[in-house]
Amino acid sequence: MGKQSRQVTILELIKEHRVGSQEALRERLQHRGINVTQATLSRDIRELRVVKVQDAEGTPRYRKREEWENAPPLATLLPLLFLSADGAGNLLVVRTTYGGAKAVAIAIDSEEWPEVLGTIAGDDTILVILKDARDTPVVECRLSELTGNSC
Repeated sequence: MGKQSRQVTILELIKEHRVGSQEALRERLQHRGINVTQATLSRDIRELRVVKVQDAEGTPRYRKREEWENAPPLATLLPLLFLSADGAGNLLVVRTTYGGAKAVAIAIDSEEWPEVLGTIAGDDTILVILKDARDTPVVECRLSELTGNSC
C-alpha cells in the first residue's frame, strides 16, 4: 500500500474510532492489513496535521487539526484544563490536566500572541517559548486572567 492510501486510512480510522495513541492507531492499521513502523506513523501524523486532543469525556484522541481549530478558543479551554504556570527566563511551563496540554498548546499557538515564539506539549505540560524574558510575566498574567484569576 502506498503512502497516500495509508494516510487516507489513518484519517478514516481517527474519524471512525477514538484512537488515543500511536500504538492503538498502529494496531488498527494492522487489522486493515497495513504494517507500519512507529517512525513512518509519526511522520504520517505530522504530515496529516493530526493532533491529540481531549474529547468531551476527557479521553485523549487524535483529530485533524482543522477539526480542532473549530473547537473552543483558549478562553473556553483554559478554565477547564489549566492547573498552573511558572516561568524562568524566556520559558514558561504550563501544567494542565492529564491529556489537556496539546489542546491548550494548539489554542495558545492559534492566539498568535506577539510574545510567544511557540509551544511544545506533552500530556500535561506545555513549554511556552517566549521572545524575551520580560515577556514571561506578561504571558503568565494573561493565562491567569483567562482562567478567571488575577495576576
